[in-house]
Amino acid sequence: MTVPGALARVRLVGSYSAHCAGGFSCWSGIAGRSRVNRRVVRTAASLTGLFLLLVTGMILPRAGKAQQQAPESSQPPPTAPPSSQVQGYTLTPGQEAQAIAYARARHDLYFLDTAYGFLLLVLLLQLRVAPVYRDWAVSASSSRFVQTLVFAPLFLLTIDALSLPTAIWGHRLALKYQESIQGWGSWLVDWAKGEAIEVVIGVLVIWILYAAIRESPRRWWLYFWLIAIPLIVLGAIAEPLVEPWFYKFTPMADSQPHLAARIEQMTVRAGAEIPESRIFEMYASSKLRALNAYVSGLSASKRVVVWDTTIDRMTEDEVLFVTGHEMGHYVLGHVRDGILFSCAVLLAFLFLAFRLLHWMLARWGETWSIRGVDDLASLPVFILLLTAFGFLFTPISNAYSRHLEHQADQYGLEVVHGLVPDAPVVAAHAFQVLGEVDLEEPNPSTPVKIWFYNHPPLDERMRFAQTYDPWSQGRTPEFVK
Repeated sequence: MTVPGALARVRLVGSYSAHCAGGFSCWSGIAGRSRVNRRVVRTAASLTGLFLLLVTGMILPRAGKAQQQAPESSQPPPTAPPSSQVQGYTLTPGQEAQAIAYARARHDLYFLDTAYGFLLLVLLLQLRVAPVYRDWAVSASSSRFVQTLVFAPLFLLTIDALSLPTAIWGHRLALKYQESIQGWGSWLVDWAKGEAIEVVIGVLVIWILYAAIRESPRRWWLYFWLIAIPLIVLGAIAEPLVEPWFYKFTPMADSQPHLAARIEQMTVRAGAEIPESRIFEMYASSKLRALNAYVSGLSASKRVVVWDTTIDRMTEDEVLFVTGHEMGHYVLGHVRDGILFSCAVLLAFLFLAFRLLHWMLARWGETWSIRGVDDLASLPVFILLLTAFGFLFTPISNAYSRHLEHQADQYGLEVVHGLVPDAPVVAAHAFQVLGEVDLEEPNPSTPVKIWFYNHPPLDERMRFAQTYDPWSQGRTPEFVK
């Protein structure tokens, strides 16, 4: 089932490049995943509601934002920043027309996908598909776990198979605007990998969810939430283990030793102290043309990842600023804050689900052949509530994410000050390159920003980079003293 992309963005600490956050356009935090793995994230989100979304959103790899290249032009080599400061984000008339068309296409797909997701769930409820799968599961075994093992894959794969049309449309759009170069065969393989991850996690989480409901019909929402918290943290720790399923990673000390040494120097200054052995280059160019960098994992699994596309298109100083932005998320506690925010959102959703599930089943349960909240066949109702909650919660999650991303931009400027000559110009030019590659709309309207952008528009980021200068004013920087 296609859970709104808005909800999938609940993961608020992400990577550098994403600019907007509509269901199709971007996923998670700053850099979101591309449409190549959009299906992976979307289907993972539908497993058991918000909790599964939070866990899988942390462990599935960043496929990144899409980029738009002029079809007739080849990818140019990296260029040095201009000597004069960039005043704002601009595109040529042709690029701007394409950017606007691309943005509108993404927005149309987002709302269509959301509506289709609602209608699909209602149709499945009216056709009583889940009760049929439940009866099969009950006839297979008296064990609750075995019943879940039968029911969960059947139902999740049914939803995902019926949701393929919008996923295919999404990838077609990515190919049309050249944000992706991934062929259909490779795309389907990634889709299948995402399904495998979804089923494994889905069986476990659905079993835990309904075990909590049966154990405590009145407080299951609280007990499930308490169980979910350590699993959300585990998801963040396990993220680097899942990423290689989708992309190849190489230690940067082998492929880009000078850049790796500079990044390590910056991580020491940032207080993260990630050694060269934990700094990697990801070969995104096998599937994408987007630019990105990110920090993933927690504790011993923490690592810095820079995409090969970023290294190819940006100067070394620009890459350093991009990575500094990512370091800001960790040093400023955004990972911790994002987890706490996610846990608070999850608690609110579970409590609302507790209230509304009883009301909905009392009204339509007999029509849908659902015996009660503890019936596995109630799962589509749970997901329907998730879809509605995520759609309505979009502006709040985006606003919070934009706040974190602005702080990370500020931190990036502070941490490279003194390490990179003329850092404001470098940062502004990095944003310009990013926008040209990703074909970001230059002047999004306020409603579009509120609903689709999970970090500030590039024009705002560029102007801030050029005007933030506490050093010349004799003031102490806020984050990097």
